[in-house]
Amino acid sequence: MDLTNRKNPFLLIAGIGVSHLGSWIYLIAINLSILHLTGSAAAVAGLYMIRPIAMLVTNTWAGSVIDRINKRKLMIAADVIRGGLVFVIPFLSSLWAIYVIVFLINIAGSFFGPSSSVYITKLIPPENRKRFNSIMTMTSSGAFLLGPAISGFLIMYTGTDLCIAINAVTFLICAFFIYLLPDVDEKVVHESNPVMWKTLLSDWKAVSEFIKNAKYFLIVYLLFQGAMLFGFALDSQEATFIKQHLKLTDRDYGLIVSITGLGALAGAAVAAITAQKLQLRFYIGAGMVLTSAGYVLFYASYSFLTATSAFVFLGFFMAFANTGYATFFQNNVPVEIMGRFGSMAEMFQGIVQIVLTLILGLTAELFSLQVVCLIFSIASFLLAAGLFITVIIPARSAYFEENTKVISG
Repeated sequence: MDLTNRKNPFLLIAGIGVSHLGSWIYLIAINLSILHLTGSAAAVAGLYMIRPIAMLVTNTWAGSVIDRINKRKLMIAADVIRGGLVFVIPFLSSLWAIYVIVFLINIAGSFFGPSSSVYITKLIPPENRKRFNSIMTMTSSGAFLLGPAISGFLIMYTGTDLCIAINAVTFLICAFFIYLLPDVDEKVVHESNPVMWKTLLSDWKAVSEFIKNAKYFLIVYLLFQGAMLFGFALDSQEATFIKQHLKLTDRDYGLIVSITGLGALAGAAVAAITAQKLQLRFYIGAGMVLTSAGYVLFYASYSFLTATSAFVFLGFFMAFANTGYATFFQNNVPVEIMGRFGSMAEMFQGIVQIVLTLILGLTAELFSLQVVCLIFSIASFLLAAGLFITVIIPARSAYFEENTKVISG
């Protein structure tokens, strides 16, 4: 990795990578732990509602805090808090107590994500961000592959408590690695005034002013997120489609997911290798078109082989799309409002995702599951095609330069 300083990017990737690995180990364990505690599938489903609720509670004001305080210290604090809270879970015997702890974990997580985006933007030079983001995607894909496998092995021999404790430790390891990184906020103005309604209104106004003056960025952002959110809604039906329409077994489903992870890992590796050869616009534009095409192919599939091939194709090119979007975001959102913009954007994305998922679920009950999913996947493809056309406009090439400063207009 030919970055100016290899040590700092390595520490950041290693820290966040270890944290992702722990989170995947934890996810399998917490699901089984709650199922064993309650015997209720609904109780397990309740876990998946906690994160969007936490986002709605915090993201209106979290960005205002993030942009005003030291990002490195905030990331360390978020990881230490999450580690401490996760460690408590095995000692709890009440479902509602676990829900409260998981809610608090997600509150802390809502600060870590936007803070890390700002920190990465400040730490990594523009010309190196695409390769850094592709390696970060590769690390996440590796965690997605290894985490469930490690969790399954440990649960088989030791139970769920050790898996949950391991996640607590990985958060602390991540905090330690971030502690070793440099402080990129030397010039942050420390404000003594608390974040009040007046401050929030001022911050929302600053974000809206940026949006007004960055119409092209907004178009690219909306097209990309629109295509991706249709895909996220479709993810909620993949298990049902595989089981009910394709008539495959639980083992087949697990195998498809694992092979998809290999596709994503391979895609991220190729994205890292070709970072200096392919333009950013093709990462985000072509990557999203081919990802959406993967959804169309998957929901048009009729066998294990066609479904697996479609998902490998999807996973491979999603690595390019995610890398391209992360780099485009870092290069075009002013770093001084990145926390606020990221938090507010995540809040609206969460709302849209919930709405699309509900619409898809309800219509799939009334009509053919395959037909409804194909309509959603085609809608995603059309938005992605619009994105591709938008990003290849020669007059807008400045937005995809990788060796210049952030474009604020």
